[in-house]
Amino acid sequence: MSDKSKITPEEALRYHIHPTPGKYEVVASKPMTTQRDLSLAYSPGVAVPVEAIAEAPETAYDYTTKGNLVAVVSNGTAILGLGNLGALASKPVMEGKSVLFKRFADVNAIDIELDTEDPEEIIKAVKLMGPTFGGINLEDIKAPECFIIEQRLKEEMDIPVFHDDQHGTAVICAAGLINALHLTGKRLEDCRIVLNGAGAAGIACLELVKAMGAKHDNCIMCDTKGVIYQGRKEGMNQWKSAHAANTDARTLEDAMNGADVFLGVSAKGAVTPEMVASMADDPVIFAMANPDPEISPEEAHAVRADAIVATGRSDYPNQVNNVLGFPYLFRGALDIHARAINDEMKIACAQALAELARLDVPDEVAIAYGRKLSFGRDYIIPTPFDPRLIWVIPPAVAQAGMETGVARRPIVDMGRYRDALKARMDPTASVLSGIAARAKAAQARMIFAEGDDERVLRAAVSYQRAGYGKALVVGRESDVKQRLEAAGLGDASRELEVVNAANSRHLDAYRDFLYNRLQRKGFDTHDIDRLAKRDRHVFSALMLAHGHGDALVTGATRKSAHVMKLINHVFDATAEDGAVGVTALLHKGKIVFIADTLVHEWPNEEDLANIAERGVAVARSLGIEPRVAFLSFSTFGYPVSERATKMHVASRVLDRRGVDFEYDGEMTVDVALNMEAMSKYPFCRLTGPANVLVVPARHSASISVKLMQEMAGATVIGPILSGVDKPIQICSTVSTVNDITNMALLAACEVG
Repeated sequence: MSDKSKITPEEALRYHIHPTPGKYEVVASKPMTTQRDLSLAYSPGVAVPVEAIAEAPETAYDYTTKGNLVAVVSNGTAILGLGNLGALASKPVMEGKSVLFKRFADVNAIDIELDTEDPEEIIKAVKLMGPTFGGINLEDIKAPECFIIEQRLKEEMDIPVFHDDQHGTAVICAAGLINALHLTGKRLEDCRIVLNGAGAAGIACLELVKAMGAKHDNCIMCDTKGVIYQGRKEGMNQWKSAHAANTDARTLEDAMNGADVFLGVSAKGAVTPEMVASMADDPVIFAMANPDPEISPEEAHAVRADAIVATGRSDYPNQVNNVLGFPYLFRGALDIHARAINDEMKIACAQALAELARLDVPDEVAIAYGRKLSFGRDYIIPTPFDPRLIWVIPPAVAQAGMETGVARRPIVDMGRYRDALKARMDPTASVLSGIAARAKAAQARMIFAEGDDERVLRAAVSYQRAGYGKALVVGRESDVKQRLEAAGLGDASRELEVVNAANSRHLDAYRDFLYNRLQRKGFDTHDIDRLAKRDRHVFSALMLAHGHGDALVTGATRKSAHVMKLINHVFDATAEDGAVGVTALLHKGKIVFIADTLVHEWPNEEDLANIAERGVAVARSLGIEPRVAFLSFSTFGYPVSERATKMHVASRVLDRRGVDFEYDGEMTVDVALNMEAMSKYPFCRLTGPANVLVVPARHSASISVKLMQEMAGATVIGPILSGVDKPIQICSTVSTVNDITNMALLAACEVG
């Protein structure tokens, strides 16, 4: 999904080993605390569902994980772009595929690596594991063995078997093709189609478009030896022979002359500008070779401005990305307890994707993508950030499965099913993905104030190498170089720009600015010189104030209160100035914002209303529709307490201001977050669980955040500093490299 050249080997290995090796763990979904819990989970209680399943095998879907469990199976003979490196080497990829299932469609997946290249052994092993799983996803198995394995398993197993390298690419390609032809006014059955790359994905692409209506006589398949034509002997097999064309064309160049559509799953540079120039009007070019396409969009558009171009890359429009398909195909198939994933289900998936791209794009998707999106030549395929995928694609797949007779348990109420799918959507992952996408679009020059800290340096390297923008590190060049070398990142010292106050040509301007601000606050010229030259937090803030950087991240080495005091020498970032700290808590698929966690020690009613408005601004800037609760230990006046009164009055302040968001209070946290508890107060103005929680004081905010972090394992982002003229984010002293990077991305996005 991203350009691998921006990731160093050291970074990749560190990601996979910290904090624990691998990318997922098994977590119990039932209580396991008491002896009774254990008796129900295992002996003797487990005997009851065992007997029930023995009597009625279909109930395995009710009493076990089978109905939401997929096996990701590989032997490592065709590892994505790396070739045959063996079963064990494929494990990181298969773990990655497993977590994509969970991330995008809430499907549990387990990777299984089989140490054999014998198709018969793979077929036997997978078939014997059938009772465990609701579906099988074959991955990175080379052709032609992958065809043999998939076909036999589909014939011999009664659960879906799907080779994503073939059909995943084919489904997304088909979705894009539907929309490209919609824009050009062409009909699939009339199009001349050329496919280059007669491997697993290429053959699957051509088979699917033929199943959708493309005519055999209009389709030409090419491989490294040229056109696959009737009568050709060299380099043929039964799968290529099925698509042999009756044509005089012998080269790819011959085939491209007058073609309407090019589908490429081959190699960089396989298509020349001259070939594109020879195509029919409004040519459709899907150059899907990875990591580099057969021809770049720039090269294609240079000779044909009327071309619609798609690639496999995320840095070009119209990315053919398998993650748009396989998670949702399996979601729909699992939910009807399907016996197979057939062509009709794949076509339904493609059609649903195509229809989704033609709909108005929600603001949160535009925010995540970094620009406004609308259906057209540069947007024919939905983005993976679109939250509607989870409730649009699986119902279409499930409906097709029911209509074609592969469903064991049809869905009766499709509307209710869509609602259930919406509830599966984890907003936290899309929020974080959206932040990253917006930061990449912003390309902010990020000032990292603490260049003497290894964590900060690692974050700076990560920020720049990931393509988010330029990292400006404040520190001494020799110190930075030494610390980078000690961290195994010595080559990064040539990439980062190190800024040192001692040799800055802007120092005089910085001192003059600072003296004008502080001369009537007890600071003389000596104090100003020392602050500007020796304090990295003040110097960094001065850089930002003068436009010598776009955003600032600091605080990893000093307490936040001390850092805030120093920042205030340069910016107006006090409670009186409207500054507020908002912390995002991400836990079990939910996100809540707690405020104020940084600035206000004991806010009054007006302060609390201001805090609520800043919290709303942060939530909205992250694509979350806010619902504000003023929290207390009392709910709507009971028990009566003088200390709870201000939380009650804060709602009246917002009444007077006429704000445009939901709010109410005072209330306890369980009423705010639990709709059943809230239902006891039918007059409550919130239409759903609160997600912006305004607390009585900074100490209660700190306790809440740290308790959730330590006891529940919540992910904490923040405090996010809001209400300051320039984008500044302040980390905590216990921040990890990932935490510091996240704060830098928030600053780049100007969140809040």
